[in-house]
Amino acid sequence: MSAATTRSRTPDRLCAEAVDLARTAAEEAAAPGVVGEHVSAIAEGDRVVTHLFECKDPGYRGWRWAVTVTRASRAKLVTLDETVLLPGDDALLAPEWVPWSERLRPGDMGPGDLLPTDAEDLRLEPGWSGEDVPPPNSVVSTEMAELVEAEDADVTDRTVVPVRGSITSVAEELGMRRARVLSRYGLHSAADRWDESFGAKTPMAQAAPASCVSCGFLVAIGGSLGQAFGVCANEFSPADGRLVSLSYGCGGHSEAAVMPKPLRPAPPVLDSMATDEFPLRPAPAGDTGSVSVSDLPAADLGHS
Repeated sequence: MSAATTRSRTPDRLCAEAVDLARTAAEEAAAPGVVGEHVSAIAEGDRVVTHLFECKDPGYRGWRWAVTVTRASRAKLVTLDETVLLPGDDALLAPEWVPWSERLRPGDMGPGDLLPTDAEDLRLEPGWSGEDVPPPNSVVSTEMAELVEAEDADVTDRTVVPVRGSITSVAEELGMRRARVLSRYGLHSAADRWDESFGAKTPMAQAAPASCVSCGFLVAIGGSLGQAFGVCANEFSPADGRLVSLSYGCGGHSEAAVMPKPLRPAPPVLDSMATDEFPLRPAPAGDTGSVSVSDLPAADLGHS
């Protein structure tokens, strides 16, 4: 341990009395009216004293203006060392910095935003890599996609085009040309996240009359996720257009309350096989029979 650290920490008298010098330095560094009352003087070493002043800036509540002064050995002139704004015990401090990858929340991305993915992301694993390529003399070409120029000289865009017959073109046609795919960890973490939102433990599913596995509005999906999830197609359901667990359910189940068909009156019965006689003129008094067609003049029948 050096001799300077073993000496007394009593503030040097001349440095401790240089309050006006320290205040002037603090006011030069701060805005007018920001430097408050003198708080204390702290001995930093032999002939080195730090003066603390109250900070009146509303944005730095509890902070202190710290001005360090010193003097040379056997000298009576006190000189300025440094001026800085330091937080006190009750200072208002900014929260601890958190990386953006940990601050990002679902729904934070907007149009045009790019979300970089870590090369070692545990949610992904390598897809088709092209490492197991056939030998050069194989029927299937081993060359990868090359940059080709457009035939039109006015077009300067260069596009990566897979060579016909190469493994890349075959993989692209089969839908397998992806550098990385979901790993088992990524698949399980996504399933847990979806099940938490639309799963069997949600209040909606607990009060549902039946689960989605028997609902007619469920759209089945392929792959391994299709064994546990589907897409809801009921526009009145809170999960419309969402990936739901087969054990999820809501009051919009297709078979929850089937409405009976409304009663309709029976169709009228028409007898078109028999004929009914209708008198053309009222019968004379006392005659209850109908008028025969043969007894009527020809004019009554519409003949000229």
